[in-house]
Amino acid sequence: MAQAEYVQESLAGLDPAVGGVDPALPLYATTFVVVDLETTGGAPDGGGITEIGAVKVRGGEQLGVLATLVNPGQPIPPFITVLTGITQAMLVPAPPIEQVLPSFLEFIDDAVLVAHNAPYDVGFLKAACAKHGYRWPNPRVLDTAALARRVLTRDEVPNRKLGTLAAYFRTATQPTHRALDDAKATVDVLHGLIGRLGGHRVDTVGDAIEFARAVTPTQRRKRHLAEGLPKVPGVYIFRAADDRPLYVGTSVDIATRVRSYFTAGEKRARISEMLAAAERVEAVECAHSLEAEVRELRLIAAHAPPYNRRSKYPERMVWLKLTDGPYPRLSIVRDLSPTDTAYLGPFTSRRAAELAAAGFHDAVPLRQCTHRLSLRTVTPACALAELGRCPAPCEHRITPEEYDDRAAAPFRTATASDPQRVVDALLARIDVLSADQRYEEAAVVRSRLAAVLRATVRMQRLAALTGIVELAAARPAARGGWELALVRHGRLAGAGVSPPGVHPRPTLTAIRATAETVSGGHGPVPAATAEESERILSWLERPETRLVEMSSGWSSPVGGAGRFRDLLAKAENGSSHQLSTERP
Repeated sequence: MAQAEYVQESLAGLDPAVGGVDPALPLYATTFVVVDLETTGGAPDGGGITEIGAVKVRGGEQLGVLATLVNPGQPIPPFITVLTGITQAMLVPAPPIEQVLPSFLEFIDDAVLVAHNAPYDVGFLKAACAKHGYRWPNPRVLDTAALARRVLTRDEVPNRKLGTLAAYFRTATQPTHRALDDAKATVDVLHGLIGRLGGHRVDTVGDAIEFARAVTPTQRRKRHLAEGLPKVPGVYIFRAADDRPLYVGTSVDIATRVRSYFTAGEKRARISEMLAAAERVEAVECAHSLEAEVRELRLIAAHAPPYNRRSKYPERMVWLKLTDGPYPRLSIVRDLSPTDTAYLGPFTSRRAAELAAAGFHDAVPLRQCTHRLSLRTVTPACALAELGRCPAPCEHRITPEEYDDRAAAPFRTATASDPQRVVDALLARIDVLSADQRYEEAAVVRSRLAAVLRATVRMQRLAALTGIVELAAARPAARGGWELALVRHGRLAGAGVSPPGVHPRPTLTAIRATAETVSGGHGPVPAATAEESERILSWLERPETRLVEMSSGWSSPVGGAGRFRDLLAKAENGSSHQLSTERP
């Protein structure tokens, strides 16, 4: 039988949106449309435009001119006539703005829009498009007034008015408060300002637009750190003079993301401090976003960069385990040993583990004292025994078998498979407290219920993945082909991308041949951090991801904690009385 030819499936909707001018385009190759408006002086409400003048230029050469009077459909204030020389009689035969817009929008297509005090002109144009049903193309906009504030000093020009700048740059056309004359004057001002940008290492249209914004001196001085970086998925590392990692981040486009740190949009104080100490940026190219996210987590865990707030201390995770002995109790520990069989976690903090432990203590009569109990020697009981909160194994009031059935077995069952018994006990306690109008105490129990469910759901999800020796999965790439991931015991062991139109099997075979060897171990996260395995889970659970091969089945207990997800959401977001009728 002939083997069917491989056909790349349609990836409609996954391609990134493409439009506008590439911010990396050099200034000399960029097409600019310099525009100026004359108006009646009111607010931008969709009308009020009396004249449009626009000049298209590229590389210092004029490519086209558009100029027209516009009938605003309203009287012109006398002071506007005095200022511009435009009279009511001149505008009566002129076309209305809805007839002018189609030609103007076509004229500015695929160009950078330039204006002096651009928010004013762009505001009128956008309002006119919205009023008359035209889509505003949302072009990149460069404001020559803002650019002049960054380029020219007070010693050079007293202000940034168009007339002042025109005189400084000795423009061929002087501004006259008529749209075309002012647009032509702005063209010469633009060219004069671009000539000054070279000394600031501003060579592209994207750099020029960002340079015009209010960036800090540190950002302007260090912007060269973003040069020469690849436009691919991966991890970027800001390093200090001694090569110490300061900050680690990830992006689907390293170059674009790093450039954003040197723009006006970056206002975080700690990032400004980091940029001041940074001396270079290192890029680590990755096959796709999942590999980049995993590498970021591993680098943060290995180096603990001072300016990364999250995931700095993965070694601080703790576990809640059942101790050995005839009367076991709950203990919070840093690590699990191979002999531990009943445990819950990992928890991101000791406080989270204590909250879950309190939930189990509310549900089942586990002893809370830390004494080492003996089957031969009696130890005096504590206050909890007197309150009926503990069966007093210290005084041998309960046999080891009865204690195991009433206290220890529910914990083992809840963590390994079904937490129903614990959930029912906590819900019953919430019912009693709510009925007695002890709502604050009910809210405390509700938070403990949420802690128990959150931990059990998380651990069972992790264990289901990490128990698989090897798993291969594929996800359609945005530009065709497939993103491939090889996962072993919940750890990303290999990653790659197959080319469009080519069967991904050879690429997967190559990934497997060079993948990391991962050995299994004890617990739900034997080979990676819980956060890494959860990132992988999130990637695998996307609707477009396909499971290619697995060494064993991927399953969770039928009566496991996962069926309580809705209850968990209510416990985290709702009030106690909403839980009182819940019996999953």
